[in-house]
Amino acid sequence: MSSQTQALANHEPIVGGWTDFRKPTAADLLIFKQALEGYVGVKYIPTAVATQVVAGTNYRFRCTASIPPSEIAYEAIVKIFKPLVGDPHVVKITRI
Repeated sequence: MSSQTQALANHEPIVGGWTDFRKPTAADLLIFKQALEGYVGVKYIPTAVATQVVAGTNYRFRCTASIPPSEIAYEAIVKIFKPLVGDPHVVKITRI
């Protein structure tokens, strides 16, 4: 069995491949909070996250978004990059 096949069988992430969406951990939520620090206008609540290991880590946070004071909500994907050295930052936000 190849190492890639074994990694898939063990549900381990493959370098360069995206993980399945899962519930965000406290560490994931900290990355999210750091990257969105200073963002105003839209409130994003992460509900799931997928990651991709590259020269750093890419994050795709599936979020419930709303513009206060409106209670109307929609879903969005917030893409964040956390470099090996330095702070995480938002790459793109897409309404879905």
